[in-house]
Amino acid sequence: MPVLLSPALESFLDLLRCPTCGACLHSDRGALRCPTGHTFDISRHGYVSLLTGSRATSGDDAAMVRARDRFLATGGFGPICRTVAHLAADAVPERSTVVDVGCGTGYYLAGVLEQLSGARGLGLDTSVRALRATARAHERAAAATWDVFRPLPLVDGMADVVLDVFAPRNPSEFHRVLRPCGRLVVVRPTGRHLHELRSEVPGMVAIDPAKERRLHKVLAPFFEAAGTEVVEYVTSLTGPEALDLVGMTPSARHLNRADLADHGLVPGRVTVTVSVLATAYRPR
Repeated sequence: MPVLLSPALESFLDLLRCPTCGACLHSDRGALRCPTGHTFDISRHGYVSLLTGSRATSGDDAAMVRARDRFLATGGFGPICRTVAHLAADAVPERSTVVDVGCGTGYYLAGVLEQLSGARGLGLDTSVRALRATARAHERAAAATWDVFRPLPLVDGMADVVLDVFAPRNPSEFHRVLRPCGRLVVVRPTGRHLHELRSEVPGMVAIDPAKERRLHKVLAPFFEAAGTEVVEYVTSLTGPEALDLVGMTPSARHLNRADLADHGLVPGRVTVTVSVLATAYRPR
């Protein structure tokens, strides 16, 4: 039987465009199609596969997604989620359109949708494993495979909010799809973020000290900062929680979870500093 189109995905049909030719898309027998015949399958897990051809990365693998789900379920990043939701909801109407680029499992998108009771949300990511979670993260959350470095398969000026939380950025495309009064919310780590783990766990990816300068340089032609919040706190994690926190980051691609546990590189309990900057930007 053809896969049924979810109400959340159906709500975005007027805003999605064929990534091959730019035409409108419509639902047809378990797929989205454009008038010229380009076809994009809808997964039984609820997301649509818009990304075709070769891709630079497949995103989070199954182990990373499981680690992310387990850790986020503990509430360890709850203050970050609440700050993102506050920044997003502060400047847009209740009935907004939210696009989360590099959405992962849809945790932050769901948080914003909870804050904006009339909003619809679309999560974009290269990881089909993560998008399975995004498609069920919230009843108003749709999900689609996409690579942030390609032109977004969306109409101009369709979004009230674009979220970019611990994800790569495409400033010109973010600017194109945002409404003039919309907001881009960017979350990135400071140099203190998880420094206890970084000092103890060999192979964890370091945070570039020039990260803020580079961020400002790439965003400045398109956006100006409307406000920044520092989210910093210390949390106590069990060994398994710390392993999940390491396992959900890009560092997991270079580290072996079993080795971390077997060799005691992550202790039975660890105190960790969470430190990020969350900025709301307005389009220039």
